[in-house]
Amino acid sequence: MEGAVIGVVAALFIILVVASAAIKIAQEYERGVIFRLGKFTGVRGPGLFVIIPFVERSVKVDLRVVTLDIPSQEAITKDNVTVKVNAVVYFRVVKPEDSVIKVFDHRYATSQISQTTLRSVIGQHELDELLAQREKLNQNLQQIIDEQTDPWGVKVSVVEIKEVELPPTMVRAIGAQAEAERERRAKIVHAEGELQAAEKLAEAAGVISKHPSAMQLRYLQTLTTIATEHSSTVVFPLPMDLITPLLQMGSGGKTQS
Repeated sequence: MEGAVIGVVAALFIILVVASAAIKIAQEYERGVIFRLGKFTGVRGPGLFVIIPFVERSVKVDLRVVTLDIPSQEAITKDNVTVKVNAVVYFRVVKPEDSVIKVFDHRYATSQISQTTLRSVIGQHELDELLAQREKLNQNLQQIIDEQTDPWGVKVSVVEIKEVELPPTMVRAIGAQAEAERERRAKIVHAEGELQAAEKLAEAAGVISKHPSAMQLRYLQTLTTIATEHSSTVVFPLPMDLITPLLQMGSGGKTQS
């Protein structure tokens, strides 16, 4: 009797072991890559699926987007400036079977190819392009890395350069360049203002030359301004054009008498 009980318990235990080995569950973001006696037979999941114990083997692959930090890489730009650049890569597995069969560790492989590509691309561009055309470099990196990881079933969607570290001497040089650029713009604005003022003065001189009475009115306006703003005595030359009519009137009166 006791032997029968032990046999039943042993049978139940074996059934549980076989069932646990045969029944697999994959989450919505997972897929199971199935190998039968070492040969690839297909991809299963998500949800519940069954494999043949001790004959088939399941390797789960995560299909979610992975955020990969690229550590700071030291590179030399095209114009021989040494910089340190780090970046971030976003990728995901689109073909689970290729990520298992064609590469040993797709995450490590993507990390290494991203580092080498980052150094290579930095070496093909000048420092000004690295600082001013960041979006263009990001697209270039994404395209190159994606082409190299495509055989592994990995899709690289975004690559972003996070920080560019420059030598202290280069930082000072860039600061001096920016200051010189601001001074240049200020001088140009000042020169443009002087040019516009000269053009307006030339236009005013043309109007006054055509209308002599305008000069007389200008003289009178200047006298009014000086009298209002200053209390001191000012000797102001009176134009002869203002006096001539009075002299003519005076000479005419004497002749009549």
